[in-house]
Amino acid sequence: MNALEFFTAELAFRTDVSDVQQDRTGLVLVDSRGAEAWRQSHIPGAVHMPTREIATRAPAELPKDRPIVTYCWGPGCNGATRAAIEFAKLGYEVREMIGGIEYWQREGFAVETPQGKQAQDGDPLTTVVDTSRCDC
Repeated sequence: MNALEFFTAELAFRTDVSDVQQDRTGLVLVDSRGAEAWRQSHIPGAVHMPTREIATRAPAELPKDRPIVTYCWGPGCNGATRAAIEFAKLGYEVREMIGGIEYWQREGFAVETPQGKQAQDGDPLTTVVDTSRCDC
């Protein structure tokens, strides 16, 4: 595999939080973390489906004609990768959202919490704070 093939494949199987925020039309966003993590905070509109439940729940609950995007905690966690594998085994079109919920929040995007929907200011170490796009 050469560099062009590798990076093209990377974009085919991964997406980032900014791209998901910009266009969630048609995709199903799946939070693969456990129940406590989900209750702590999750992305509005996401489906909660822990990795260990995907094989049994997904065929009955999620359409196969919409792309799936998985997320977990963040770059230090490979839970979204493991969840993507489970969806791929079932024949779903699937991508992993790199950065997970950590970078979703660090970019200033809202999450659902027990106290309701909340957002924080963008982190200048991870995003441009004066706009909603990094233009990369």
